[in-house]
Amino acid sequence: MMGRALRPQYFFRFGLMSGMAMVFLSSCSILPKAETLEIYQLPSSSIPRSAPANSLPRALRIATPKSSQVTDSMRVLVLRQDNRISAYKGIRWGDPAPILLRDQLAKAFRADGRFSSVSSGNNNLMADLELGGDLTAFQVEYKNGMPAVNIRFYATLVQSGRNRIVATRSFEIIEPVQGKEIPEVIAAFGRATDRFAAEIIDWTLQYGPASQPAAD
Repeated sequence: MMGRALRPQYFFRFGLMSGMAMVFLSSCSILPKAETLEIYQLPSSSIPRSAPANSLPRALRIATPKSSQVTDSMRVLVLRQDNRISAYKGIRWGDPAPILLRDQLAKAFRADGRFSSVSSGNNNLMADLELGGDLTAFQVEYKNGMPAVNIRFYATLVQSGRNRIVATRSFEIIEPVQGKEIPEVIAAFGRATDRFAAEIIDWTLQYGPASQPAAD
């Protein structure tokens, strides 16, 4: 008994399915590879601890700085001389820059030890003084072909109980990058953040009400 002849429709369906399979396999082979990322935190703060006798019976809260959508990023940003912003490939910060800086400041204030307690974040914890502000730059900038870390911050000190601004100041730190490799870039961010923390700690103690006796 002779087998039934295959209909033309069968060949059409078989060819269509084979073609789709080939397209699927070929598309899988050209999918871009996932980017391998290295995650960095800022180096540990080198702020020296004050003697316990210098501690003030005051509480400080450090709020998360405000920033633009560009700065509020986990990318390690670079501002070129033509005002073009890019980022280093293959690396990220462990947190967006405003949170990264906030947490580093909190560690520095705690290491300094001249406030009885230091909290961080936009919470409702009781504090005598709140440090906030606008982070307008946290990036590497090229000037005359040389890279340097640039941190720009407009700080505000608020007397928490009265919601009154008691002092403001603009800070700018420029720290040269001593080399071209990524670890050298991260180290420069660490030095710049330490310099910034030291300046803002001294300013907070000088101008803030935490340096004055508490009102009855």
